[in-house]
Amino acid sequence: MSFLFPSFLWGLLAISVPIAIHIFNFRRTKKVYFTNVAFLKAVETKTRSIRQIKHWLILATRILAIACLALAFAQPFLPAENRLSVDKRGITSLYLDNSLSMESELNNKRYLDIATSKLSDLLGIFKNATSLQLVTNDFSAQEQGLYPAEKVRDRLTTIALSNTPRTFEQIYKRQENLMERHAHTGRNQFFWFSDFQKSTAGNLADIKTDSTNQLFLVPVQAEAEKNVFVDSAWLNTPFIRELQNNILFVKVSNSGKQEARNVVLKLSLDNTQASTASVNVPSNGSATAKFNFNLKGKGFKKGQITFDDFPVTFDNNYYFVLNASPLIRILHIYGQKFAGNYIENVYANDSLFSMQSYSAQNVDPGLIKDADLVVLEGVGQLSGSLPQDLQDFVRKGGSLAVVPSTSPNGESYNRFLSGLGINGLEAFANTSPSPVAIAAPDRNNPFFSDVFEESVRQEINLNLPSASAVWNWANAGQLLLTLRNGQTYLNQATSGTGKIYLFAAPFNPEYGNVPQHAIFVPVMYKIAASSVRAQRTSYKFDENPITLPIGNSESNSVYKLRRGKVEIIPLQRIAGNQLLLEIPEGDQLGEGLDAGYFDLLRDNKVEQIIALNHNNSESRLQYYSPGELRAAFSGQKNVQVFDRIDDDAFSTAFQQQNMGTSLWKYFLYAALFFLLTEIALIRLMK
Repeated sequence: MSFLFPSFLWGLLAISVPIAIHIFNFRRTKKVYFTNVAFLKAVETKTRSIRQIKHWLILATRILAIACLALAFAQPFLPAENRLSVDKRGITSLYLDNSLSMESELNNKRYLDIATSKLSDLLGIFKNATSLQLVTNDFSAQEQGLYPAEKVRDRLTTIALSNTPRTFEQIYKRQENLMERHAHTGRNQFFWFSDFQKSTAGNLADIKTDSTNQLFLVPVQAEAEKNVFVDSAWLNTPFIRELQNNILFVKVSNSGKQEARNVVLKLSLDNTQASTASVNVPSNGSATAKFNFNLKGKGFKKGQITFDDFPVTFDNNYYFVLNASPLIRILHIYGQKFAGNYIENVYANDSLFSMQSYSAQNVDPGLIKDADLVVLEGVGQLSGSLPQDLQDFVRKGGSLAVVPSTSPNGESYNRFLSGLGINGLEAFANTSPSPVAIAAPDRNNPFFSDVFEESVRQEINLNLPSASAVWNWANAGQLLLTLRNGQTYLNQATSGTGKIYLFAAPFNPEYGNVPQHAIFVPVMYKIAASSVRAQRTSYKFDENPITLPIGNSESNSVYKLRRGKVEIIPLQRIAGNQLLLEIPEGDQLGEGLDAGYFDLLRDNKVEQIIALNHNNSESRLQYYSPGELRAAFSGQKNVQVFDRIDDDAFSTAFQQQNMGTSLWKYFLYAALFFLLTEIALIRLMK
């Protein structure tokens, strides 16, 4: 048996007080005269014997009562099973995992409720402690102070699920920072009540704990049978147009060990159900759902995928935004301007296109960055910064169509195109052009889908235009059109995330009649449509920074995000035609942001609507088992991992293993018992 406060054992000296009283009887005796002395002596002998027994019993009860009281104040206990025990005089930091994954259930109780119950039981052991810290995923300001047990217990009733996951390395640093600010005597102890989700835990092997402190891991978890969530959504085409059939693909994943059958997904657009789909999602696998829909009206459309999946419901909604019929920005850079203005005439007559035309000597590099498609027509030689600007444009996702001049500089273009992956370009003098008919295209090529009518598709010989090439090159990428002599006329290649369309002949009538032929308009439309950069339908809070395409904007412009009545000004910077935003986390806002739709404001005007979803790592319900946690912290003797234990057994098991068995209550009860015995002896024993 050991004592928590052995100095109180000096109180045992108080035993001398009742002993002194009983040894020295200071009461004066009275003389009583009787006539029959013999009879008096007999009675006196008998009374003295009983009195001595009574006095000795009273003395014993008083000594034992004082001794038990002194021992109770010294707080005796049986030593703990573990060599390193908990020290109540140090700081006790408690981490309660309130991430979204704690919504999972065990025996119809949420993990968060189970963890809260266990933590509340633990506070009963530390009820007299005044140096307690409670940490959650919120990382709020009030978590930086030390509080008594009752105040921490009151705060437990206000904790809700948090949108911000934290790695355990972040949690440990948070707790250590508190220890550094509050110097304290005694050993400190950390507690982690969590489901220890693998996808958000981080690398546990990187956590090196201070050997002078104790770390206790309390897993609260069960095997996840299934949890279905939307992984991603994308369109089958780079852009969508109103009143036409559009297709949306949705990838659905299942992180459980049980197959999810007949999961019904609902597609809503602007709060109106547009389509449904049903999928079977295998365990630890995924499936793709396909939605067909039509849109009416241009602009941003708020989309949502919903489904029913219990008990984990935080990821049953997925938000996205569609931009119907966006403008395709086309920049026409010309050197020689051929009669007919074919490029301008093709794109200027459709409201889908935003067309700008500039001479190669006067074009602004900023316009190149803002465009979706750049048509370089009739420029004999590339000079200045134009080649580098065009290469950067293509590598970052833009599309470039190159139409040669009647006498292109082969060396200049060879250097330029080789930087984009097209090699072996050779220009040749063609002063006497002799156009050759274009061969029939491959009608199964997706590029030519919807170009030919079904009746025309069945024809073998088509009336196709002719062209006279002024250069040739080593084929790279996809061959779209060829001349009947086998020479390439139109080629599509990729570089980085962009595309290059290379024509072999100028649009001069002397070099062929392609611009006057019916095939010219659909080919140029296809090039423009394919140049639209694929829409980002949604973003995630933790992408930081989020990159948004913007139009012309001043460098000092300030953008805001608004949802309902909440407005925030995130960290931001503008790079060319892109806006980079860093979404603040929950502790920076005072509260986390829920998934949904946000208006992007500039000067109180809505520029865009974006959809933000939480990272699906919280939806992947795989957990570290107690054995895996012990292996991760192997070699660190100050780390103790509890097995999965029920609510009632936790506090008792923890106290026996780490704090020993406290005996002070028993000694206090014994002191009261001996005091009552003393009273009974005085009153009842005659």
